[in-house]
Amino acid sequence: MQFIDLHAQQKLIREKIEKRICKVLDHGRYINGPEVEELEEKLSAYVGVDFAVGVGSGTDALLISLMALGVGQGDAVFTSVFTFIATAEVIKLVGAVPVFVDIDPETYNIDPEKLDAAVLKVQEGGRLNPKGIIPVDLFGQPADYERINQTAEKHGLFVLEDAAQSFGASLNGKKSCALASLAATSFFPAKPLGCYGDGGMIFTNNGKFREVLTSIRVHGQGTNKYDNIRVGTNGRLDTLQAAVLLCKFEIFEKEIELRQRIASRYSSALREQYTVPYVKGEKISSWAQYSILHPERERKIQHLQENGIPTAIYYPKPLHQQGAFKTLGYHDGDFPVAEQIANEIFSIPMHPYLSADEQDYIIETLL
Repeated sequence: MQFIDLHAQQKLIREKIEKRICKVLDHGRYINGPEVEELEEKLSAYVGVDFAVGVGSGTDALLISLMALGVGQGDAVFTSVFTFIATAEVIKLVGAVPVFVDIDPETYNIDPEKLDAAVLKVQEGGRLNPKGIIPVDLFGQPADYERINQTAEKHGLFVLEDAAQSFGASLNGKKSCALASLAATSFFPAKPLGCYGDGGMIFTNNGKFREVLTSIRVHGQGTNKYDNIRVGTNGRLDTLQAAVLLCKFEIFEKEIELRQRIASRYSSALREQYTVPYVKGEKISSWAQYSILHPERERKIQHLQENGIPTAIYYPKPLHQQGAFKTLGYHDGDFPVAEQIANEIFSIPMHPYLSADEQDYIIETLL
């Protein structure tokens, strides 16, 4: 059994993928080929924003966005303490300071009330300049953008949606990647829409900002490759990866529907013995992972593994406990909700091609 089964998906679209790849081989435009622009147009239309900028990875999408926003020394950027390191890593890479915020105990996304309190605390401290917020749409569920955007507006902050796990999700009928003025997603192979390598995309409605993003992803390019009008990076999306994504996107909505069915079945069967995911309000999750809580996690994981069922832990250690952020001065106990969740959470197989028999076996083994 696979935790994420990319082979089953590939069987459905292998012929189309090969045709797309051969087309790239024929035209030979491996960098910024026509497939990149085609993908940008299709995904921006799907999300419901004016512009999309393909980049080399989800991390590039966050980093290039912060560079375009002018974030740097002396700035504070607020983000969830319970996420993959890339979210906070990019804040440090541009010279700013990540300020961690604890999470909602039900959704595991950033807690809006604690976010507001964290902004006020930094303002009162006077040492850092509050600059922006990077909420994380954890496991595929959008964060509470209504309240987050209100907090941002009140304090004059930008909001950069980290939608690395939530492409295909929605909030009040509005798609993920359109929930803030700027959004970044990832096409890492394990994501709901994943390529066969690294890839990412940035979404915005601001045409001038799009020009800056496009420049930064190619070394700050101006009118040509040797006219560099700003400091940038090498952050382009490969044409071959765009070709793969175009094929996968054709079946994407069906896959999201299948993920919903599997998640619903899991939750109905497991909710009495486990804390199952809570999708809040008018939200649709893209179910990048299906994560449950149990106080005897290690025993449960061992039992699953003995029966051939793979598991994963997202995330075993909140960011304030990571060595990379030791200099920020946080301590154990500073973020009690995230620390408790990290001690009990684990994920079980979730992908659109889990058969009914496989689902039954996973559920029976857990019970």
